[in-house]
Amino acid sequence: MKDVLPVAETLNPETVRQHLHATATKMEQALGEEKDDLFEGTEDDWETQPLPDGPMTIGIDGGFVRARRKTGFFEVTAGKSIVAFRWKEAEDIPSAKRFGFVQTYDTKPRRRLWELLKSQGMQENQAVLFLSDGGDTVRSLQTYLHPASTHIIDWFHLAMKLTVLQQQNKAFIEDNPEAGAHVANTLGRVKHYLWHGNVDKALECVGLLLFDLDVQRCRFPVAAKLERGVTEFDTYIRNNQNFIPNFGERYRQGDAISTAFVESTINQVVSKRFVKKQQMQWSQKGAHLLLQTRTKALDGDLEGVFRDWYPQFRPVSTTSPTP
Repeated sequence: MKDVLPVAETLNPETVRQHLHATATKMEQALGEEKDDLFEGTEDDWETQPLPDGPMTIGIDGGFVRARRKTGFFEVTAGKSIVAFRWKEAEDIPSAKRFGFVQTYDTKPRRRLWELLKSQGMQENQAVLFLSDGGDTVRSLQTYLHPASTHIIDWFHLAMKLTVLQQQNKAFIEDNPEAGAHVANTLGRVKHYLWHGNVDKALECVGLLLFDLDVQRCRFPVAAKLERGVTEFDTYIRNNQNFIPNFGERYRQGDAISTAFVESTINQVVSKRFVKKQQMQWSQKGAHLLLQTRTKALDGDLEGVFRDWYPQFRPVSTTSPTP
């Protein structure tokens, strides 16, 4: 590499890694304490706050990173926060902010997200929408984080779970075409009910489907696997039934129903560097610290962090960036 790149002895990979860890550790120390209640003041105080900016939309998703020493994978949580508009037209809309952390390593996940939203001007009386896949770890992160927040699960993840069940049902159709066609029809009805927010009807259909599969599994082994999948889906819906809105109505109104805008963030923050076409193996600490510097760099905030630490850091550039 030294023959073609300006690599000196002081810039070897280990030095870069140590400097990155030191930078991320210092940023971690600057975070406030993790608390159950991050709000300040009372509801009366929040009502007297000035008119807030447009609603904030926070999409949260996850990805898996290859663990070191071939011990499997661990999950990384990442997402993006977007402000719809500024109340004062003269002010620019704040750019989207990214965040990422290793849930099983991070001790301040809620504080981290709170500080990120505050940096975008979040107020207690501002409308905030959380979109997620409905996982247990994500629910604990976003619950009670904001007094005026709305929580819905992502339609894409919901629809994908039904698509997987339909794929599993194809093997059952080969063994029992009549019963398999009935399962496919029932899953289609479940999807229709969920799209319109009718969770009770969807759960009723799933319950009847489980009853039918319980009878069929004695004669057809593939029905047992399908039954396990439907049981897991039933549990998923019951755990998230309070977060399932009328997706059709939201879609017609132009409201967000999917975390599709987060997919590019997952590719930027996690997949492109950690997983795709890479054979790297990561410790939870190393992955978590790299995520902190990577998200700051993607948001263009890393230089500002250094400027806060070192007032004599290079001045802000006044030249336009190269296209």
